Amino acid sequence: MRRVAKISAVVAATAALSLTATACGSTSSEKKESGSDSASSSGGKGVKIGLAYDVGGRGDYSFNDSAARGADKAKDEFGGELKELTAKVSDTEADREQRLSSLADAGFNPIIGVGYAYSASMTKVAKKYPDTTFGIVDSVVEAANVDSITFTEEQGSYLAGVAAALKSKKGHVGFIGGADIPLIKKFEAGFVQGVKETDPKVKIDTQYLSRGSDTSGFASPDKGKEAAQGMLDNGADVIYTAAGSSGTGAIEAVAGVKGAWGIGVDSDQYNVPGLAKYKNSVLTSVVKNVDIGVYDLIKSVRDGKPLTGVNTYPLKDGGVSLSESGGFLKDIQGKLDEARQKIIDGEVKVNTTP
Repeated sequence: MRRVAKISAVVAATAALSLTATACGSTSSEKKESGSDSASSSGGKGVKIGLAYDVGGRGDYSFNDSAARGADKAKDEFGGELKELTAKVSDTEADREQRLSSLADAGFNPIIGVGYAYSASMTKVAKKYPDTTFGIVDSVVEAANVDSITFTEEQGSYLAGVAAALKSKKGHVGFIGGADIPLIKKFEAGFVQGVKETDPKVKIDTQYLSRGSDTSGFASPDKGKEAAQGMLDNGADVIYTAAGSSGTGAIEAVAGVKGAWGIGVDSDQYNVPGLAKYKNSVLTSVVKNVDIGVYDLIKSVRDGKPLTGVNTYPLKDGGVSLSESGGFLKDIQGKLDEARQKIIDGEVKVNTTP
């Protein structure tokens, strides 16, 4: 029987990881070319960590960078080697299978697929390498040697919706998603519910940057900027973007309009060095602590007790949170704390579909 776990003690022990790494500026400020790879070693016996990034790779200031922080921390603590491979927008299923297989053939263990796009390929590759532990972020793979690392994105997004409704001066907000897929629909669902349950009169614009198997919406800052600018021109003054590196374009657009706010995602984007010139326009970020999930898996393999099954990181255990960097939420913090507690207590059930 597969184990379904709500991570609590482990998250509590490592909850400071994301904030500490971000505050220290560990996020790469230079984006890697699509399909590029790198390897680093700190010697010793350590661990051999294989990371297969989603499009955008290290340096996306968001989702992939959060995973990178977890791997970096593990390598620094345990020694060993970190190999990074990055997806291309044009990837086929065969490309993803090859990426995972090449890491397994080279002896990396664990191997982590950063993103739902690796679901089908990991299902196949994990069966071929039963002695290797795999991890996948944001999806569930039914295999005995796979750790499915999932989060309650909708809960963090609900709090973002509460903040957006309370901070909007125009009663008009927006949501931009990277791709019209179930995972990103969770972000939209929570955000819309949070807005409407705070102030049902607030207008909400929604736009997706790509559809179906097209993942370009997660790595197109120009598309993010264009979408956000359209919403701003239409009267929105708070925009939440769940679209990987495309969100940097949305933040840039928001920064060009006085009184407008952007809401970041996955990483605390107020503290990302590469976005420093826009930080005073970042109201908050829905932080998804992918770094903690990645670190936990690597540590478990190093300790000889690999995590497997479905391991979910919820709001109540710090798996997702709403950042307070910049101090822009101080005037509404009491209402946000109340909303958070209602979710934890089960008084508010957050939708996972719009």
